Parts: sequence; C-alpha cells; structure tokens
Amino acid sequence: MRWVLHIDLDQFIAAVEVLRHPELRGRPVVVGGDGDPTKRGVVSTASYEARQYGVHSGLPLRTAARRCPQAVFLPVDKDAYEAASAEVMAVLRTFPGPIEVLGWDEAFLEAQVEWPEELARRVQREVREHTRLECSIGIGGNPLQAKLATGFAKPAGVFRLTSANWFQVLGDRPTDALWGIGAKTAKRLAELGLTTVAELARADPAELAARLGPTLGPWYVRLARGQDRSAVVATPWAARSRSREHTFQENLTDWAQVRAEVDRLARLVADDVAAEQRPAVRVAVKVRYAPFTTRTRSAALAAPTGAVEALVTAALAALDRFTPGRPVRLLGVRADLRQADPGSADPDPADGQSADGQPADGQSADGQPADGQPADSGSGTSR
Repeated sequence: MRWVLHIDLDQFIAAVEVLRHPELRGRPVVVGGDGDPTKRGVVSTASYEARQYGVHSGLPLRTAARRCPQAVFLPVDKDAYEAASAEVMAVLRTFPGPIEVLGWDEAFLEAQVEWPEELARRVQREVREHTRLECSIGIGGNPLQAKLATGFAKPAGVFRLTSANWFQVLGDRPTDALWGIGAKTAKRLAELGLTTVAELARADPAELAARLGPTLGPWYVRLARGQDRSAVVATPWAARSRSREHTFQENLTDWAQVRAEVDRLARLVADDVAAEQRPAVRVAVKVRYAPFTTRTRSAALAAPTGAVEALVTAALAALDRFTPGRPVRLLGVRADLRQADPGSADPDPADGQSADGQPADGQSADGQPADGQPADSGSGTSR
C-alpha cells in the first residue's frame, strides 16, 4: 500500500547548536540574528526548554530575553545548518522510494509498505545513529495528511492521520489548522460561516468557487476533506524564490531612505536570481513597521525576466503601494522564480506561504525565519 511519511527534525537549529556545544544540553537555547538579544531581530528557533517560557520562532529577541533571561542566545550559522541538513537527507535517500525535500529540516518519503509505523521507526533510528538528531514522523495516505500528522507526533514520535481518523482528529479544529490556510483566509471563511475543518469539508465547492475563486474555493474544501492530489516528487530541489531582508537597529523615518534600501535589496536579489539561471515572474516587498506590524505587497512582472533594472522597478512599484509616514524597522524584497514543473495538480502550500499569499508569522517570505541571519549576510530561498 502507498504511504507518505513526513519527516520533521525536532527543534532542528537548536539541536544542531547543542550538538556543537554539548554543555548547553538541557538549558534554554535561543538562536536568532547575530545572537545579541539587545539588538533587533527575531528568534529563528528555540529549544524546548526555552519554549516553556513562551519563547518561539518569530518572537522579537528582546522579548525572548525578557521572558527567559537565563537563556543562551546564539547567532544563526546558516552553513552549519545546511551541512547538518545534507547529512539527514543523505540518510533518507538510503530508503527506497522518492524523497521530496521541503527545507533544511523536513522532507516527504513515499513508500509501498504494509506497516508504515515500522518504516517510520527505522527512519528515526537511522537518522539518530548517523546524525544524532531526533525527528518526528507523520504518516498519511497523501502529503497533506502526513504533514498535518507530524504535529501530533512531536517530539520524536510517530502519528498516523488518514481518511479513517481525519475528522476525529481535525474536525473540530479551526480551519487554519490546515496546511495551506492562514489567518487571513480563515477570517474570510469565518465570514462565510465556516469556522471549523468539519464545516469547511461540508461546504459546497461550487459556492466557494463563486466566493473565493474557481481554483482556491474548491481547493479549500478538498483540504478540509483531507484530499491531496499532489505526488511526492524526487527531482532535485529548486528554489521557488530568492529574497533579501534587513532589520534596522534604528527605525527609518525618511521614505526616501526606505526607497533607497528597497533599491539596494532588489539589486542583491537580482544577483541571486542571476545565479539561479531562472527568470523571476513576480516581485514582492515586505515592510515591517514599528513596533512589529508586517505588510507584504507584490506584483507580477509583465514577462519573466532576470534583468536588474526590471526587478528594481517592480520592487519600487510594489513599495509605492504602501503609505509613507510610519517608522520602518525591516525591509525585504523577494523574487518568485519561474517553475519548470509545478509538480502538483493543486496549489502548493509548501513554499513557505499560506494560501493567503502571506508568510507564516516569524518567517520571511521564502519560508525561512525572518531575521534568521545577520543583515545581508546571505540570501534566502524558499523550500
């Protein structure tokens, strides 16, 4: 029988840091920015010990320090996490069946087995023995079910979610519990009287198509029913986007300076797009106002392009959709890249965005933690 396993490394970044610094085991560890909690930036990840104090991804570092003053704060080390991730993915590829990498810390594995729990336990043992990292594994009949099952498997557990127990597990939960539905869409659904997964599953797809669009409306209903037509794709992972962000230690109040920074970031993104050797199809600008309100605006390009000036012009045009006058603490520019093969018959939430088109809280637009590295120390890619 065909099963899909979703492997998700537990507290991945923090776990890698603890392996590098064994003396930190059992202590609250917070990773983010350049490791200085007196500066602006957000938490990329927190160990389970730190989470007990309300510290979580996306939380401002200063707030994390107030909630857990005894925490050890460390800077982001992207190279170390990529190396650890590569080791894990190499282990996963020793198992038969396609592996689809979703990011540093997660992947799908498709397998034809009778007892998927046995396979899941074997995967956990192999990952632990070869990398000393723990992982949680969700099991489902499709990627959607497996992905959501993982949330019930943490930490270091295994959980099966199928059509047989879908509504028992998820029926009474809010619609944004579904992979692909964010707070914005959940609010729109609530306005239609659809607040739970079960209510959304009972909705008329044709009616939602008329209200929310011919593609997304019916797709939301399929999500609520646990239906997913996408396959596990083993082709090498390719970035869906490239992005750059910068957190300012002092708010920008001069809009001319804001435009200059967006111009600068867009040129860095253009260099990253050129390195990908695939043109961009859309450009987005993210503005985080003080104290911590984030807005994103984007626009499709007239034609796919990697031309520097075209990307800069598009980014500045997106910026013009914002209202000047409010202090700005963070700016980001993202270029969505042309995809050779969508790889799915459904919209794909795996690019770090919800179906709202907005990144999850505490993430950059490309799915990696916002402020996850010192300003401009590297670019981001969606996973």
